[in-house]
Amino acid sequence: MTQERRVSIEFKYISANHFRNQIMRTILMLLLSISCATVTAGETDSLVIRQLFDEALSSREAYENLRWLCKKTEGRISGTPEAAAAVEFTRQVMLDMDLDSVYLQELKVRRWIRGEEYARVTSSLYGTEALSITALGMSVGTGERGITGEVIEVHDFEELEALGSRSISGKIVFFNRPMAPTMINTFRAYGDAVDQRTKGASEAAKYGAIAAIIRSVTTAVDDHPHTGVMYYEEGVNKIPAACVSTVGANLLSAWLKGDPLLKVHLISTCMTKPDVTSYNVVGEIRGSEYPDEIITVGGHLDAWDNSEGAHDDGAGCIQSMEVLRLYKELGIQPKRTIRAVMFMDEEIEQRGGKKYAELAKQNNEKHYVALESDRGGFLPRGFGIDAQGERLERIIALKRYFKPYNISQFKRGGGGVDIGPLKQYGTVLISLIPEMQRYFDYHHSPLDTFEQVNIRELQMGSAAIAALLYLIDTYDL
Repeated sequence: MTQERRVSIEFKYISANHFRNQIMRTILMLLLSISCATVTAGETDSLVIRQLFDEALSSREAYENLRWLCKKTEGRISGTPEAAAAVEFTRQVMLDMDLDSVYLQELKVRRWIRGEEYARVTSSLYGTEALSITALGMSVGTGERGITGEVIEVHDFEELEALGSRSISGKIVFFNRPMAPTMINTFRAYGDAVDQRTKGASEAAKYGAIAAIIRSVTTAVDDHPHTGVMYYEEGVNKIPAACVSTVGANLLSAWLKGDPLLKVHLISTCMTKPDVTSYNVVGEIRGSEYPDEIITVGGHLDAWDNSEGAHDDGAGCIQSMEVLRLYKELGIQPKRTIRAVMFMDEEIEQRGGKKYAELAKQNNEKHYVALESDRGGFLPRGFGIDAQGERLERIIALKRYFKPYNISQFKRGGGGVDIGPLKQYGTVLISLIPEMQRYFDYHHSPLDTFEQVNIRELQMGSAAIAALLYLIDTYDL
């Protein structure tokens, strides 16, 4: 059997539920038409929302799409063959939905290759031990022979500055500031710790460091290092940077207390290649009354090369496509154009979101609302809304419709990396807020697999997004 035939069969399997759902769709629409004759507008809306949740929770189609994406395109960082396969897969899924349009938006993306990586700590007092490490995205490599150096531990840039070149020059700087475990908002804890990953190498290089090792930015204590992008400051020497697992970070810190002269040997053969062509993937249901006003829902298709990218952000992409499927299955015709976008290159340079906004301006598009799902496929808790005045209050007031589904956190402030560039055009930005306590256990690590996503939690999120956008569109909010 040819590769093309195998892919065709798999795509057909994923969309097979479409035929089963035709009967359900007819029944649901009949019930809706009967109900609308006897109930108020609010009750009708509640019925539509109930049907969205019922259909989402009864179908496995989105979950099987996520399975395919995770298992067949693992490691789909931008510029890779895996990313190209993910583009074609999501395009095919939306073509099978019989949407009004499905198309690609071309863009150039960075091409970074991880290569081989290895680290070992050697102490005259404790012996030798391998460390679980992973290079940071866009880091330079050490070369095949690697580098060896004494290690100095710091917790922030102020401590680094206080030590100065006399203590740091010629050494490997070890940034060991954990995410604060006492913070209930794990995204805030992440934000307070991630600067050492993104900027640590350049800050250490200013004082003559030969490499940087950073404690994985995660709430978990395990032996799985978490990667992520890092940035070099212009005019500063570029040195290799890698994250070490939290178990490895604890061991290295403990050994340094007893033996400050221990050494680490680090090998990382990562490299950057020329830019390559990739794509955002777009599918649309055209609006019946205001087709030139666009409601965007999206997630990012790329994922780090060390994982399946299930929660970050396969779930967001699948939920975005599922909004369109739910509307098609239930015969919901929006007044405005509903556009699902699979953004490319969120993890490295966010070129997909920038290209999308660039084309929006070029095509003179009016973006009414944009919603991003990029916090994992966990149980939805609510939405963050970036809007002003009466419009904000009216959207927040919609939370009454979500009370039966235990979704109640409607608050000011939302958006996302990929939809952020649309803010300059006056677009209301919204982010799905799922349960956040486990997200950073998996984030950017090999643990971010399909098996970590619960089908009911994923589909509660899909239905919640579909319901919110339905209400915004219906009431011109």
